[in-house]
Amino acid sequence: MAALTECGRNCGQWIGIIFIVVVVFVPSATALIEGLYCGTQICYDVLGVSREAVKSDIARAYRQIARKYHPDRFSSLAGETRESAHQKFLLIATAYETLKDEDSRRDYDYMLDHPEEYYSHYYTYYRRRLAPKVDVRIVILVTVVAISIFQYYSWWASYTEAINYLSTVPKYRIQATEIAKQLGLLNKTKEKGKNRRSKEEIREQEEEVIRDIIKNKIDIKGGYQKPKILDILLCQIVLFPYCLCAYVVWYCKWIYRFTICREEYGDEEKLYIIRRNMKMSQSQFDSLEAEQRDTLLERQLWIKDNYEVYKEEQEEEMKTKMALDPRWKRYRRWMKNEGPGRLTFIDD
Repeated sequence: MAALTECGRNCGQWIGIIFIVVVVFVPSATALIEGLYCGTQICYDVLGVSREAVKSDIARAYRQIARKYHPDRFSSLAGETRESAHQKFLLIATAYETLKDEDSRRDYDYMLDHPEEYYSHYYTYYRRRLAPKVDVRIVILVTVVAISIFQYYSWWASYTEAINYLSTVPKYRIQATEIAKQLGLLNKTKEKGKNRRSKEEIREQEEEVIRDIIKNKIDIKGGYQKPKILDILLCQIVLFPYCLCAYVVWYCKWIYRFTICREEYGDEEKLYIIRRNMKMSQSQFDSLEAEQRDTLLERQLWIKDNYEVYKEEQEEEMKTKMALDPRWKRYRRWMKNEGPGRLTFIDD
């Protein structure tokens, strides 16, 4: 019994000694992970430098070893084939890429000193490896600029389309023609000789004059208004701090004037509250006719109860129009008699 106890004590001592040797004297051996950095080899040993080597020593060692195993300069080495030399060259390049960068080298040294953080080393390695090489700020800036350019030119296309449409509407075309005649832009004079123009050229010039009159005399609002450089996304982002500060100042003044001091609303403030009640954007509200906005003021729609009554009236009016609309009647008749519930496949 005493012999068994003594044997167990000796085995326990030897296991403790082996554990201490493994943990204390070879901490980096357990930190070498296949697939990370230099795999099961230590990057410092691959280049033949110590962990205290500076960047210049690492670069010098890399050039010397890489010259020896480079595929373009490969000559028959003792016990080496072209394929094995190529694999060693890749390992040398990996070691150099790991140690030349300060951040990567710091992560690698941390892995050697803390082998127990297995999953953390995987995360650190692949986070750095898969990180974008281009600065994210540059990507964001280029994206915003591209969106701004597309936005600006699409607005110009919408504005041009609106001008071309208004030039065909008799109401605006007649007004523009009268204004052009008053300005002497459409006074036809007889042209003789070489200066004589064809009817098509004269018609094109008249169309251009009418379009210019419409551009300058008609205030187009809403989604088809003339684009402004300050409305694009890039300018809005740049001006956002100023706009935010201006809004805070305006809101504080609003609270002070109409909540604390109990001032009466002016027409501008009334229209703002009406627009907010109607849940319309500024451009949508500006596209309304002046007579319609006057009607909204007369109905005192800045008062919540008045607006609720107005909203119900509009809904009832819409229902009446839809009930009297022949197309809506045909649609309801079709839904009743031959609606989706009665649709079948041909084979059925």
